[in-house]
Amino acid sequence: MFDQLSPAPPDAIMGLTDAFKKDPHPKKINLTIGVYKDAQGKTPVPTAVKKAEEKLLREETTKSYLPIEGTPDYDARVQELVFGAAHEIVTSGRAATAHTPGGTGALRVAADLLHILRPGTTVWISEPTWPNHPGIFEAAGLKVRTYPYYEPRSHSIDFAALTKALEGAAAGDAVVLHACCHNPTGIDPTEEQWRALSALIHSKGLLPFFDFAYQGLGDGLEEDARGLRLFAEYPGEMLVSSSFSKNFGLYNERTGAITLVTRSAESAQTSMTHLRRAIRVNYSTPPAHGASIVTTVLADPALRKEWEAELKGMCRRIHEMRELFVRTLKAKGVTRDFSFLTKQRGMFSYSGLNKAQADELREKHGVYIVGSGRINIAGLTTDNMGPLCEAIAAVLRD
Repeated sequence: MFDQLSPAPPDAIMGLTDAFKKDPHPKKINLTIGVYKDAQGKTPVPTAVKKAEEKLLREETTKSYLPIEGTPDYDARVQELVFGAAHEIVTSGRAATAHTPGGTGALRVAADLLHILRPGTTVWISEPTWPNHPGIFEAAGLKVRTYPYYEPRSHSIDFAALTKALEGAAAGDAVVLHACCHNPTGIDPTEEQWRALSALIHSKGLLPFFDFAYQGLGDGLEEDARGLRLFAEYPGEMLVSSSFSKNFGLYNERTGAITLVTRSAESAQTSMTHLRRAIRVNYSTPPAHGASIVTTVLADPALRKEWEAELKGMCRRIHEMRELFVRTLKAKGVTRDFSFLTKQRGMFSYSGLNKAQADELREKHGVYIVGSGRINIAGLTTDNMGPLCEAIAAVLRD
């Protein structure tokens, strides 16, 4: 069986990282994979996380299995972070949360659950979206359709085309929405657009499915939950995939969660029994360390305050890099208007560069960005900003 195989195509983003590692260019720059870098170009471990780990190491007494859905403390902290501790969804008990291996694990478990409960469910994803979205849902046996999102001329959401497409969705379809910091465009709906989307999706009986991977890295923890919480004003159902890779720096700990919002506490308890079955045949029980860190930080007032301050610093640095990027491009002689980059949010930006230009950046200058033109703004530093902008200026001249 294996002798007859041809090589599978590389992952669209991970493949570029592999190519970057092999590139001999002396001043190569990798702005592909979504990893936050500090001013020194390092991916830091937040101080609050290190302190939580030290506490866990001192107090740990066992490495026994966790429950299938994770610990109640972790699941409760996730809900409070997503909705707010006093939110009706939390206080009424009509949400069920399970700890998963990262946000990707949360998406896959939810997809498996949808396939179990309603085989062949259609999932609508934005065009463009995170490249792994379609593969995750298709691998679970779901149908995938797209709705328009990005309007390249205005560097904004094509909201008319988006809503027109979703008007064609059928009751019971799921609609994946990026809660904040849309990947790859960096463009989020306005409050008015969120309200219009919520009204449309609920009126048609669609299931909103939020991918919440960057909470705190757009405008702040509370601000980044605004769109999701507007949807939560309706007493309907919802799915939320959470990830703590970016905002806690827990990339290799694979720490995430899936939350099911139902119409009643009884429905939440029943739904959890099905969620447990979907998890059991996938990875059985979740890894403990990352979730223990998150729980420890969020439960300790001093550690939480320190973490929130560090997160605000990360968010502020990303905003500063956006502004410096635009200024430096202009200083390097680029006449094209890139000011739209400062209006985007989160780690990523749709730069407006096309695939041919991305290829030239890589081949001639050792600058790696995704072929769609997506740039990881969180990977920019004052040291690599000049060479990057010089390379972009040269490519645009060519």
